[in-house]
Amino acid sequence: MLISAIAQGFLWAILGIGIYTTYRILNFPDLTAEGSFPLGAAVAVTAIVSGIHPVVATLVAVFAGMGAGLVTGLLFTKGKVPVILSGILVMSGLHSVMLFVMQRPNLSLLNHPRLYDAFTGLPNYFDVVIVGIGVLALVISGLLFFFYTSKGQAYIATGDNESMARSLGIQTDNMKILGLVLSNGIIALSGALIAQSNGYADVNGGIGIIVIGLASIIIAEVVFKEVTLGERLVTIVIGSVLYQLLLLGVIRFGFDTTYIRIFSSSILAVFLMTPQLRKGLKLDRLSGKEERA
Repeated sequence: MLISAIAQGFLWAILGIGIYTTYRILNFPDLTAEGSFPLGAAVAVTAIVSGIHPVVATLVAVFAGMGAGLVTGLLFTKGKVPVILSGILVMSGLHSVMLFVMQRPNLSLLNHPRLYDAFTGLPNYFDVVIVGIGVLALVISGLLFFFYTSKGQAYIATGDNESMARSLGIQTDNMKILGLVLSNGIIALSGALIAQSNGYADVNGGIGIIVIGLASIIIAEVVFKEVTLGERLVTIVIGSVLYQLLLLGVIRFGFDTTYIRIFSSSILAVFLMTPQLRKGLKLDRLSGKEERA
């Protein structure tokens, strides 16, 4: 169970990193994730069932997610549709896209190859751990390379201060589209890998996944405060693993897994309130010292 939780933490960390690129760096609350995640799963599983190699199927899933992000970006920047509504529209539309792709609400990978089959002979879940670490290394190194290019710096500047970035000649709308394409491609990658780990894809598999991604980010920010951008991406991985271990603890205490989403939301709420609670405790201590003085 412990290795399984760690393995799942690595795969869900990819989702967290994808959400981070828009939610924190670009300051863009993108709800497309709840559609692009199961879309990646649906495309990858359908491609594998159709006889395509799992590696190629996973890459196709990434491009499908990037396409979803592109549509959201165009709706927001060119169509002037509000940011939240843009994501909701695409997320809703992707449900029909997934049904068209799979021709059914869910699709199994039973008796079909998976990406993890390349690592046979290992103990249970170690194949998922190896793939997870390898993909995370590629994603993090790729993002860091991008962020240190001129285009990447323009992307970061857009999130920091859009007005200032625009005054410097940066096409901020293009940066937003780029961010959404990049983010949803990474999110779809996570969906494809998790679907292959679980052995199936489901059109409803994206419900609540934003909570899981945000949990990885928030836990990382609460536990690790002052870090560089590269270190933050690594701490999101740690936050994702910690989150999965917390859920494992909840299950081991005997709670019904049917209601796991309420525990997920509660864990996220606690970590979101932690900075405010710390601030309150500091104020109480300061007022106590002033009274004693």
